[in-house]
Amino acid sequence: NRAQVLQLLNEALATELVCINRYKRHYYTVTGVANAGIKAEFLEHATQEQQHADWLAQRIVQLNGMPDFNPATLLDRSHAEYDDSREVQAMVRANLLAERVAIESYRQMIELIGDSDPTTKQLLTQIMAVEEEHADDMRDLLA
Repeated sequence: NRAQVLQLLNEALATELVCINRYKRHYYTVTGVANAGIKAEFLEHATQEQQHADWLAQRIVQLNGMPDFNPATLLDRSHAEYDDSREVQAMVRANLLAERVAIESYRQMIELIGDSDPTTKQLLTQIMAVEEEHADDMRDLLA
């Protein structure tokens, strides 16, 4: 069902866009020499989430859909939440939680699509693998 796949992809796109914003906020908010590694990790993840968003938007267009970048409804469509924590470990925990939510969302999408759309399934599997790495990174950063 193309309409259902497009909806799933737009929800994934919204999730990635929220994750970009969360990681970017955390990157710019973290200070101190002791947190330089965490700060760099946040920036790397933001960059990778942007790549995921680009891939999802391209796939939506390939399926003759319209990628939804509307900021007014972004949080409603996203599986992940934005976070405005001020404490570094709270940021790490928020990112870990968001990554786990994203992984489960991708897992469900992959299961739902099954073998009906191998290209989309492959894309989602590729993105989910990176999200799993992100979750591992955040877990490793927990004090």
